[in-house]
Amino acid sequence: MTVIDTISHLQAAMERGAAARPKVGGFPYLAESLRQAGVTRCRMAVPAGAFLYLTQHGNVVVQGEPLVTGFAAAPRFDEAALIAALRTDQAGESTFPEFVRSCWSAGVVWYDVDTAARTCTYFGTDGESYTEHYPSVALP
Repeated sequence: MTVIDTISHLQAAMERGAAARPKVGGFPYLAESLRQAGVTRCRMAVPAGAFLYLTQHGNVVVQGEPLVTGFAAAPRFDEAALIAALRTDQAGESTFPEFVRSCWSAGVVWYDVDTAARTCTYFGTDGESYTEHYPSVALP
């Protein structure tokens, strides 16, 4: 697969996942679409708004809108605030940009989705982490 094919393959998987994703509890559908497309891990550097997709076809970086530019103090890791942000998102009560901002406010500097283990682990600056498992789903 060429680099352009790898990127197109990833974009198509993201579109399939978004189309199948219900408003409430939708993340597992996106993750399953990515897994089926050969994505093994998705890592996000939260303040930079940058994603790294590790795939069986090659690795892809997607630069989103950064939350901070220049120097900024990293918030302290707050597990309770992170869990609140997760539950709000899982209930369909936040947009993805709102969720990312809430993660940053909770002290999350990066997170890692493991599509085989069906986990998402959120990390703070001092080695703190919180892991959630997400359910297996069948795409329509």
